[in-house]
Amino acid sequence: MLLNCHSYFSLRFGTIPEDELLAMCRENGYDCVALTDINNTSGCLNFVRMAPRFDIKPIVGIDFRNGVTQQFVALAKNNAGFQVLNAYLSAQKLAGLPFPDRAPEMEHVAVIYPFEKLNKERREQFGPNEYIGISMQELDKLHYSPLHRFRDRLVIRQPVTFRNKKDFNAHRLLRAIDENTLLSKLAASETGNESEQIVQAKVLEYHFKQKDFRIILENTRKLMDECEIRFTFGNEREHQNLKIFGKNEEEDFKKLRSMTYQALGYRYGDNITDEIFDRIAKELDMIRQQNFVPFFLVNHDIVSYARRKGYYYVGRGSGANSIIAYLLNITNVDPIELDLYFERFINLHRKNPPDFDIDFSWRDREDVTRYIFDTYGKNGQAALLATYSTFQHNSAVRELGKVFGLPAYEIDALSNGKYDPKKLDQLSGLVIRYADYLQANNQPNHLSIHAGGILISQRPMHYFTATDVPPKGFPTTQFDMVIAEDVGLNKYDILGQRGLAKIKETLEIIRYNRPEAPDFDINDVRKFKTDPKINDLIRQAQCIGCFYVESPAMRMLLKKLEVDNYLGLVAASSIIRPGVAKSGMMREYILRHRHPEKRSEAHPRLLELMEETYGIMVYQEDVIKVAHYFAGLTLGEADVIRRGMSGKFRGREEFERVKKKYFKNCRSKGYDEAMTMDVWNQIASFAGFAFAKGHSASYAVESYQTLFLKTYFPLEFMVAVLNNGGGFYAPELYIHEARMLGAHVHAPCVNHSEAHATIEGDQIYLGMQFLNDLEAKTIDRILAARGQDGAFTSLNDFLDRVPISIEQLTILIRIDAFRFTGVDKKTLLWKAHFRLSTTPTKAPQKQLFQAEVRDFKLPEFHSSILDDAYDQVELLGFPLCSPFNLLKNPLPKSIMANDLHNYVNQEVVQYGYLVALKNTRTARGESMQFGTFLDYEGHFIDTVHFPTAAAKVNGSVKGVYKIRGVVTEEFGFLTVEVMEITRMESAER
Repeated sequence: MLLNCHSYFSLRFGTIPEDELLAMCRENGYDCVALTDINNTSGCLNFVRMAPRFDIKPIVGIDFRNGVTQQFVALAKNNAGFQVLNAYLSAQKLAGLPFPDRAPEMEHVAVIYPFEKLNKERREQFGPNEYIGISMQELDKLHYSPLHRFRDRLVIRQPVTFRNKKDFNAHRLLRAIDENTLLSKLAASETGNESEQIVQAKVLEYHFKQKDFRIILENTRKLMDECEIRFTFGNEREHQNLKIFGKNEEEDFKKLRSMTYQALGYRYGDNITDEIFDRIAKELDMIRQQNFVPFFLVNHDIVSYARRKGYYYVGRGSGANSIIAYLLNITNVDPIELDLYFERFINLHRKNPPDFDIDFSWRDREDVTRYIFDTYGKNGQAALLATYSTFQHNSAVRELGKVFGLPAYEIDALSNGKYDPKKLDQLSGLVIRYADYLQANNQPNHLSIHAGGILISQRPMHYFTATDVPPKGFPTTQFDMVIAEDVGLNKYDILGQRGLAKIKETLEIIRYNRPEAPDFDINDVRKFKTDPKINDLIRQAQCIGCFYVESPAMRMLLKKLEVDNYLGLVAASSIIRPGVAKSGMMREYILRHRHPEKRSEAHPRLLELMEETYGIMVYQEDVIKVAHYFAGLTLGEADVIRRGMSGKFRGREEFERVKKKYFKNCRSKGYDEAMTMDVWNQIASFAGFAFAKGHSASYAVESYQTLFLKTYFPLEFMVAVLNNGGGFYAPELYIHEARMLGAHVHAPCVNHSEAHATIEGDQIYLGMQFLNDLEAKTIDRILAARGQDGAFTSLNDFLDRVPISIEQLTILIRIDAFRFTGVDKKTLLWKAHFRLSTTPTKAPQKQLFQAEVRDFKLPEFHSSILDDAYDQVELLGFPLCSPFNLLKNPLPKSIMANDLHNYVNQEVVQYGYLVALKNTRTARGESMQFGTFLDYEGHFIDTVHFPTAAAKVNGSVKGVYKIRGVVTEEFGFLTVEVMEITRMESAER
């Protein structure tokens, strides 16, 4: 009976989650409901998935509106009709066209026009699939309307948008946010009607059972009977991905098998064993049974395109557990070498194909994405995945604060939580109350784009969803990856990563700066793994700039674990993930690693399952192993637990059912209750964050590639790091690291610098793009003039050849980009102002004879190193001298980082320049911090700031700090537990 219901996917309009809409309809006696969100189909598939649980027949459609004005409601009579609706909505949105007053002819679609709209239009005829929708509130008007004669076209249109009065209030706030207006100025015409709340089915039927209106009831039931939408979900779902890559399934399988065996020589040389052949046969058989052959062929095609184009990439994810993926060059991880768990990659109970996350350079990713859409999207079968951006508390507070007209300082205080709840006035109280309401409701705010997910389906994408075309320029679904997987669509992850661009650019710089360097293969990672120099760099945790191993936390872990080999780095890459640390198992792992006698404390069955990791869950595979072999769950149920721990599936019926079975099975096996709960807590705390082992191995491979470059080409590598956005740290630290490695770093220079950083021998010139506020067009003009007529000889020569404003020129002079002239900066500024104040900025023309520029005798100006440093801080964000040179007073003698091992458990005073500060919370919820500083000699000081000390550090204020604390040692790693910290006073200009 309800043919016009809205969920909260009627963005910034509706307020009801799909499951609550269904529950509410069931409670009120309805057995057939249509979800018709406004210009959106995000909720449709999930609505269809959940409807049987509430014993409701689902119908899906779209409420087509221009703004808030309803043009018509269209219902899909079947799946073909749903595809037609999705295609129509997508085309109109792409063209930016309003929806017409009358719907176009659409097969398998029923169109319902609102009674009030038609009453004004006086329409004289209707098509066979066109209806007039009337609500029970409008029945009294029917007797006096010419529409009364179209009795066979009348159906019930009783909109449902709100659960209650509070929902309606929230709706008005959402409308004000959407209109960017004050709530007090929101026009009533911009909102829905408060009456759009559910009425009981028997009450609705009572109004339409009256003699004159009974036919409306019959028409409605007949229309509902004509609508039937069917999709399969979960374990019953149909495989919806691309099913045929080439001509047919048989040819596809022959192609996959042939390419696999042809690659054996390249990957294994003369070391091909029976184990390798057995693994290949097992995988090929499983891939064929699961119909995943095209999935592998598509991924192979993507990386083959990248290799043809010379793009570097890293294949990771659970697919890295596959020897087929290794042989097809999708990944660089040998599952035989690492003994990767086959069932994590694929098993007969796992309905979705393995994950292949393929990382490309951020510079190359766009072209790879374009190739995928050009190759597989011609018939509308490819789309980017969406994500739902929901109202989080802080963002909701800011939006609502503006709607209520609060001043900015009050909004800031409410958003930052710096207020006394007892002292809030009425408006501030409403802001907090409704911000909580929107967050608790998980209210979608707008659709966004998944980080890298691309769908390639057998059917056109509009069979499943309408699509948007956001700024990226590629069709994008209106549902997220969870719903996609539910219905049998699995994503290809094409991700952008700056680390790969660093590798590619380093190789280019080496060819230019070190042409005498011997040739090497950056993909020959087997050789790197056994290189003592590289492994020594890991052991010392000297990994600044290197992929995934440079952060303070990783530096700490590498030292504590004494990592000096590939397998150790693989483990560390997963142990560092949040969940392992949170569960307390990171510390336990380090203990068992360093003290073998403690490994016996593990449960014998867990130690047997995870001997390599001392009975501790470190990888995602371990979750599956423990759930399957320890708790006796099937592989399918084990995978439900693994996926459920990510949070996206937790709370779902299938997850809760498997969770109960875990505890039931453990009891039947006679396990101690405390241990059963402890193992479950380990799973719960880290499974959603942990890596698959193959995923960690892929990261470790890339780490070894960057470590090789840093070991043998350190300065070239640091230049590439600077040119690709750095990494964990700010550019300042990478410049410091380059200096520690022997580089001489220079400020930008108009005669030596390019847009990016460059290197000549051991001389590094920062690029002009490092200068704050220097425009790209200015840089282009300088480089073009220099390229055409050579180096500049003076300021006047520069101004004769480069059109530039005084503001842009001042930036260059202040950074000393004209130091080749030998003239001080202040004199140059005087001359620049004189020259540009008399000559307008315009494109210079070549002069046959050089006109003499009048020169004035200027007084001698005083300049200082300190002034230069502050100019650098303002223009670059950091000084190019030691930050200790900027202190007002000289520092007394203090203890250096390299000497801390002599002062364990003693109080020390150190002076350190702040590099990074990580905020976290204690078990009690109090704020604490982990700090990273540099001492005067340029070495790291690692600190921990418990709540009292943490309150005294503002992490946004750079500078040198006096640190008083006690030196502690854990597993050979030294930390200063800070008792007192004070920022040292800087010298004035």
